[in-house]
Formats: sequence, C-alpha cells, structure tokens
Amino acid sequence: MTIQLDHVIVPSHHRVASAKLLADLLGVAWEESRGEFTPVYVNESLTVDFADREQFQRYHLCFRVSDADFDAIFGRIQSAGLGYRSRPRGENDMLINRRLGGKNVYWEDGDGHLWEILTVSYARAESPVAV
Repeated sequence: MTIQLDHVIVPSHHRVASAKLLADLLGVAWEESRGEFTPVYVNESLTVDFADREQFQRYHLCFRVSDADFDAIFGRIQSAGLGYRSRPRGENDMLINRRLGGKNVYWEDGDGHLWEILTVSYARAESPVAV
C-alpha cells in the first residue's frame, strides 16, 4: 500500500499573506480562498491549507527538494529579504547547512512557523536523494 500525505492545515493569523509567501518561495500555485482555507498546491499530491486561527502552536514543516529546486527556492528566499539559518534553533546566521553532503536551510514566516528545505533527508538515512 502506498500512503501519501494529501494535505496539512497550517494555522495562521493572516492566511492569505502566509499562503502567498510560501507559494512565491516554492514557485507553486495557490488560491486566495477555498472555503475557510487558502491552499498552496505544493505538488500534484500535497496541499498546504492555511486557516485563520486566533491561537495556535508553531509548526515545523520541511520539504525535500532537488539541488536545482533548492537553489531556485533559496534564491527567492534571499530576494524576499527573509532571514534564514543553518540550524532549527538560534539566530539567523544567513548560512546553508551542508551536513550529510546535501544542503538545508530554515526560515520563519510571520506566524512563527519554521520552514525548511533540504536536499538530503536526515530523518531517514536510507532515503534517496530528491530528483
């Protein structure tokens, strides 16, 4: 059986702005409104739905991408003037982490959610490199 993550709901104080930022950074499509959600279409099988909420815990979401996609997304992070870092916690050091022979970087959005892109998964040592 193949199990795929279909969608995740990310709470936000400003769902449209948050969705637009993520879609712009990833270079993917989004819709301003679909009922109470503002969806970002990450790929053909995953949607990130932003929903307005008063209170919420901060999330950490990570996308594994190819080297070429990493470079494109990272360029958009830099162009947007966003702070970023090489570690999940701490100050924005404006560095890329190159552990495990890949690249990864973290940034926070206006709601305090921690986003990450990486080219080599550290969650599963046997995971193939994204193509």
